[in-house]
Amino acid sequence: MKFELLHTDAQSRARAGKITTDHGVIETPIFMPVGTVATVKGVHQRELKEEINPDIILGNTYHLYLRPKVEILKQAGGLHKFMNWDRNILTDSGGFQVYSLSANRKIKEDGVKFKSHIDGSYHFFSPENVMEIQRAIGADIIMAFDECTPYPCDYRYAKRSMHMTHRWLDRCVTHFNKTPELYGYSQALFPIVQGSTYKDLRQQSAEYIANVGAEGNAIGGLSVGEPAEEMYAMTDVVTSILPEDKPRYLMGVGTPINILENIALGVDMFDCVMPTRNARNGMLFTAEGIINIKNKKWEDDFSPIDAMGHTWVDTEYSKAYLRHLFAANESLGKQIASIHNLGFYMWLVREARQQILAGTFATWKNKMVKQLGERL
Repeated sequence: MKFELLHTDAQSRARAGKITTDHGVIETPIFMPVGTVATVKGVHQRELKEEINPDIILGNTYHLYLRPKVEILKQAGGLHKFMNWDRNILTDSGGFQVYSLSANRKIKEDGVKFKSHIDGSYHFFSPENVMEIQRAIGADIIMAFDECTPYPCDYRYAKRSMHMTHRWLDRCVTHFNKTPELYGYSQALFPIVQGSTYKDLRQQSAEYIANVGAEGNAIGGLSVGEPAEEMYAMTDVVTSILPEDKPRYLMGVGTPINILENIALGVDMFDCVMPTRNARNGMLFTAEGIINIKNKKWEDDFSPIDAMGHTWVDTEYSKAYLRHLFAANESLGKQIASIHNLGFYMWLVREARQQILAGTFATWKNKMVKQLGERL
């Protein structure tokens, strides 16, 4: 993997860059649609590629390990071939999913024992076997195994957890270097900065992670319920320490406003279930603000879903028609809304990139942040 920093914004820490892997170029800043179980929910790969057009999508180690299982993915020749996706894939390590199973898991130094949400069977993740699982899944970028702390979290727990994440990282790096690639292309390992919302812990963790010298670095444990101001404060601390010549990935973030504010702080990569999850509940993101398509006010509004036309659905269907599909509980409504939201997120990060390259990002970002939160 190779990262080139092409331009930095004079009035913020925003950056435009380029990541090159064996599956192609990723222009940053980038948003990665979440394809948890080898599918971006409700969207065909053809629509994903031709309409939404992301350079990279995300898969989930925990879910793929449980279903379809590692052996099936190996037989298929890896996740790219299994789901017919020839562009980049990133897999998270399963740390966040294991964290979210708080009632059904036990964390120890050697790893985490957890209960499957599917059938109640018991499984074990360690730094070593998570490297092997991600080698078998075959993503271009893979994550170190970490513990994601909850919010709120007391200082002693956050500190203990952070140090364990660092020890786990050392084990991940050692085992990753011993474990061969399976499908003839290279994989990059990103470590994850932790430390909850404590500035001194975030500094320690960022310094530890920076010293590993990995090909890219991730920031975890944010967007878990803390106020946005705390997220920005922690991101600011971490991005001022992480090396400038490596991509920075803020995991699980977020709203369009969160994304723009964190781009301004020097983050390059984002992922979040929000565009598709909110779409399935009738919430549409647009450059003018947020639409709840279930509201009665859209019942006789025959204007296009979004006149900006980021994807074909935006001008093919009207707001009134989309509202009708939701009122009738038709699955097509959720599909249309998902394609729209993902298309909008891709437009947002690509427009941010153009503004960074043009030297106009800070002014544009401040204007957009005011608009994006409006309820239409």
